[in-house]
Amino acid sequence: MGISDEEVARAKNISVEQVKLLRETRGTTNETLEGLSTGAIRKALRRLDFPDLPNARGLFRLQQERGDDGRVPAHPWGTAREQARTRLHAAAQPETAGVPTGPHPAPGEHGVTPTAGLALARWKWLGPGNIGGRTLGIVIHPDHPERMWAASAGGGVWHTGDGGKAWRPVDDFLANLACGALAVDPSDPDTLYAGTGELLNIDALRGNGVFRTTDGATWKPLAATQTNDFRAVSGIAVSASGEVVLAATSTGLFRSSDPAHGDWTRVLGVPVGTVVFDPADSGRAVAGALRGAKAWFTEDGGKTWQEAAHSTWQGRVSVAYAAKDPAVVYASVELDGLGGIWRSDDGGRTYQPRRGRGPDGKRADYLGGQGWYGNAVWAGDPTDEDLLVVGGINLWRSTDGGDHLAEISTWEVAPESAHADQHVIVSHPAYDGVHHRTVFFGTDGGVFMADLAKVGTEPKAPFVRGWTELVNNYGVTQFFGGAGNPVTGRIIGGAQDNGSLVLDPEAGTEGWQEFSGGDGGWCACEPADPGVFYGEYVNLNIHRNTDGGATEDDPHRYISGMFFNEQKHKWDWKPEPFRIPDAKDGTALFIAPFVLDPGEPERLLAGGLDLWRTDNAKAPNTPTSGPAWHSIKPRTGPDAEGSAPISALAISPADSDVVWVGHNDGQVFHSTDGTTAAPAWRRVGVGGPNPLRPKRYCACITAHPTDLDTAYVCFGGFEPDNLWVTHDGGARWADLSGTLPDAPIRAVTVHPRRDVLLYCGTEVGLFASEDKGATWSPTNEGPTNCSVDDLFWMDETLVCVTHGRGMFEIDLSAV
Repeated sequence: MGISDEEVARAKNISVEQVKLLRETRGTTNETLEGLSTGAIRKALRRLDFPDLPNARGLFRLQQERGDDGRVPAHPWGTAREQARTRLHAAAQPETAGVPTGPHPAPGEHGVTPTAGLALARWKWLGPGNIGGRTLGIVIHPDHPERMWAASAGGGVWHTGDGGKAWRPVDDFLANLACGALAVDPSDPDTLYAGTGELLNIDALRGNGVFRTTDGATWKPLAATQTNDFRAVSGIAVSASGEVVLAATSTGLFRSSDPAHGDWTRVLGVPVGTVVFDPADSGRAVAGALRGAKAWFTEDGGKTWQEAAHSTWQGRVSVAYAAKDPAVVYASVELDGLGGIWRSDDGGRTYQPRRGRGPDGKRADYLGGQGWYGNAVWAGDPTDEDLLVVGGINLWRSTDGGDHLAEISTWEVAPESAHADQHVIVSHPAYDGVHHRTVFFGTDGGVFMADLAKVGTEPKAPFVRGWTELVNNYGVTQFFGGAGNPVTGRIIGGAQDNGSLVLDPEAGTEGWQEFSGGDGGWCACEPADPGVFYGEYVNLNIHRNTDGGATEDDPHRYISGMFFNEQKHKWDWKPEPFRIPDAKDGTALFIAPFVLDPGEPERLLAGGLDLWRTDNAKAPNTPTSGPAWHSIKPRTGPDAEGSAPISALAISPADSDVVWVGHNDGQVFHSTDGTTAAPAWRRVGVGGPNPLRPKRYCACITAHPTDLDTAYVCFGGFEPDNLWVTHDGGARWADLSGTLPDAPIRAVTVHPRRDVLLYCGTEVGLFASEDKGATWSPTNEGPTNCSVDDLFWMDETLVCVTHGRGMFEIDLSAV
């Protein structure tokens, strides 16, 4: 009957209740928990305090996109990019496809020259080339299976011509790099469709409709889909004849019989997450609801739909035909958050529940409470309609049509096994169920390949046999922040769902290593001590590294006060002042700001509801002591509920007393005695002849490197006034965003030697100015069309931190 909760608890020195929680929330079994290392168990226990990370990430990004009215406009990315073309570029841009060569003419052509030393050919991609990112679509050319395409959530469509040994982006300047679905035309395998945006959570990555290619390289938008109805496309299905295309979107299911030129008709009016054509009959298709627990079927090529009959369902429904017998359709249903398998034997008209039992005889919790986020189902074996693979967090296999399930992956040991969070499962075109049993998986950590004859055959977890990671420069990491040490050349970055990473420059793009798991955020490097750098886990849980990233997930690394209590066998908190209360209470932002004082390596400022300071950041860290934290700026409201969290921080490189603080409601504060025990704070930008107008998320503040009275402030929202400057300590402000697109601005930096040169990271790429921001570059100066979340300098080399394409650098020492 399997290993009991009590047996696992004794073996891992944790409580029975912790065993139950780990099993349920991580979509696993007691057998797997028993086989995990102490470090893996502690990492999993840490996540118990943050149970809804995918949704929290999405809500965090959404905050940064809201305007002063609290809303995000329809189709904002397309609008912003169109503004970039019409406002900034007088000459037509050449089309870019394949390996990117740049979105603007060559220097001197049409009178356009690179701005402030930028030139797209000079950008160098830093990776990560060995750490993937959220992958929501995979297609394989049926006649040339070495040719594959993958759709990433923030980094666009990628292509490999050698079966995943090496990847490249099809177009770094595709009009939208947030891709949620891919499909191939069975009648013409060179024709592919990419749906942009995603439906998995309340995410910032909204789309710009459906794109199409007829050569696998040159992608063009379908004009009829450039509407708000197609802002998030999670599924595309093409009939076997190629005559009909169906698109599952956030506003319904749409059908077109002439997708390249014609209109699309809404055939279902509720959010749809999955749609699949019968591989043998173009008249039949099935669809599953994103929410609302429904499934539908059609028998007239998608013109009309009927709701399938089933017992009570809940949440999201993913559906798949059985390759051997399309009369068999499986549904993976978000049931009680844990997962339930249902089967239809009449082509999707009616469904009956399967038992879905794990090794212990109980229903397997294969979705792990996140079925709304990761929920994939596959029945692609042409010899066996009872062979089924389902995935939520881990992957599970059934050989009896869903009555019994066994794990075949172990996310805790990725990349030796598949990464967590399953989104898509695709068969190799040569899969025959006997001699060739290769299947591909799209996960939050990129693309993985498995031999179904081998995976899950070990006597116990971890299940690594038969798995192959196919990242190989599939560079779609979504960074929030970064920093670097110019002496060693080492760079660190905080990545969504891929932790805090460090780059060994000698190892190239594949030299990245995770030194702290989960979600990473802001970063800082100490210039004088190359081994010391700082990162964070969510909600301002700051960790300190003193060995250059050599040690992974040291439980005693956190200096925010969190530590693993060996006596209580759980994560615990130190007493004050050795903790940040906003980190313990979870009242800081999901990704909260902290900065290292450039003038004092022992001083850190950290923003929650209060502003916290430690003046002994390198103090020895024990379970009862460590760096001491003190509030130096109280919250802006009367209590935690009424306060606006701090969202941006800056300390003047020229004087540590000069500190700037921004909040997520647009308030900005300034102090000129920031190192004192109780600094005085002045709210700036209100009243007077030149106030700050935005009342929305303050995304970044940058203090001028030498002028104490000059600072630049960036705001979120798809608004026309997102970049401001003051030259008198905050008394008067000027709007610098006149020629920039109306999109969130996340970072701005000043050239270290020539302060007339400014560089601005926006939601739609990087822009540059040679006149202190009075005018901006005639086009997006690279390196891609995805969001630039951070900018930092390695001497006079600018490093660009993107949310979807990793990091890039460009040497600007010659400007």
